[in-house]
Order: sequence, then structure tokens, then C-alpha cells
Amino acid sequence: MTVKVHFDGKVLVPEEPIDLPLNCTLEVDVKTPSPPLPDRPLMKLVELARKFPVTDAPTDGAAQHDHYLYGLPKRP
Repeated sequence: MTVKVHFDGKVLVPEEPIDLPLNCTLEVDVKTPSPPLPDRPLMKLVELARKFPVTDAPTDGAAQHDHYLYGLPKRP
């Protein structure tokens, strides 16, 4: 289960109700969210690229970028 919480200086407070029994012991992994990327055109491309595993990346991506970005026919 993943739960978004905020820290009020003393305890972690859930952002929404959680269906858990009272006084139960839990293990919690704390991970802070990544800061948003600056709103720049190339950063949007970086953000999109991070969503895909490297193994799925085309090997001709640099040479055929117009095809992959805009759907144009591949160049010979």
C-alpha cells in the first residue's frame, strides 16, 4: 500500500483516510518526492524519456528524431 503523508513536525499524517486497525505496528519506507523539473522544452523531453526503460529506446533515435517526435516518415 502506498500512502501520501505530510510531516507536521512530530508525526506523519495521512493525506486521506486509511483503513487500518488501531494500534497496529507498521513498517514504513520514507521517500521524499523528486522536485519538479524546470518548465523548459528540453526538460519536458527528459521527463518523457525517463518514463521509458532504456531497453525500449530506438537505436536510431538521434538520426530519426523527427520520426519519433513528430510522426514524420523515416529518412533514408
